[in-house]
Parts: sequence; structure tokens; C-alpha cells
Amino acid sequence: MIHVCTIDYVAKMLNEDVALPEAIISNDDNLTYANIVSVYLGPHETISALKEDGEKELTDMIRAARITTKTWHEFLDDFVDDADLVSRIKVLSSR
Repeated sequence: MIHVCTIDYVAKMLNEDVALPEAIISNDDNLTYANIVSVYLGPHETISALKEDGEKELTDMIRAARITTKTWHEFLDDFVDDADLVSRIKVLSSR
């Protein structure tokens, strides 16, 4: 049996804005192949979810990046393509 967690649930577990994990997984090269899955809620509605290994991988990435402000900012610049989101998260993390 495969267990998956929605991105919203993973964000809550990590105490992160849901936009951050969504932005990270929007590039499927950021996580190991097949750890990101689409869950169909209806004919025209899907949500993204992570397999257990993907959840662990994302959690480990974020925790390792948060070691220092410098590593966190470098991580955001490398893994998040949305400049507005990066700026917002950097401002929030400097408080």
C-alpha cells in the first residue's frame, strides 16, 4: 500500500506557508523521480501529493537549508522560481 500526503498537510507539518512546498515541487527535478503524485479529485481537478519518501526528502531539504540565514536564502534562490515568493519568505525569515 502506498501512502501519500497532500502538499497542504506537509506544509502544516513543516510549519511553512503552503506556497513554499508548492513552489519547490513545481519543478519535479527538485525531488527524486516518482515522489510527487497527482491525485484526481474529479474530471478536471487535481492536487499534488508526496509519497512518504518525497515527504522525507522535502523535510530534510528544508531543515538542512534553515541551518543559517545564508543557507536558507541560497536554498530559496536555487529551488524557488517565484521571485515574489522568495522575497516574501526572506523578509518573514529575517524577523
